[in-house]
Amino acid sequence: QLQLVESGGGLVQPGGSLRLSCTASKFTLASYNVGWFRQAPGKERERVSCISSSTYIINYADSVKGRFTISRDDAKNMVYLQMNNLKPEDSAVYYCAARPFVCPTLESVQNWGQGTQVTVSS
Repeated sequence: QLQLVESGGGLVQPGGSLRLSCTASKFTLASYNVGWFRQAPGKERERVSCISSSTYIINYADSVKGRFTISRDDAKNMVYLQMNNLKPEDSAVYYCAARPFVCPTLESVQNWGQGTQVTVSS
């Protein structure tokens, strides 16, 4: 089971920044595509970004393009999500997920981690 652990969330003012971290304790992330997802209260979970293994191909949801940056440090077994210019609508619980060969989708993830709460508010 590809279960990951997220951290780095918190309370930040609009326009502020946070960096989320994602790691795995029982497998090596380097072999997997990793995606960041989020779920706000009353809304469906959505994928906001994904980074592939090896080729480091990246994609973003339109709502976060230009503000969020996904990266990975395979030596540290970590994937990050740098979030800048945060908006109240970015408030959500953020999750990461891994999948071999292709980016994870909502349907492909069988076990979600606890996630990390991001709250953007003045």
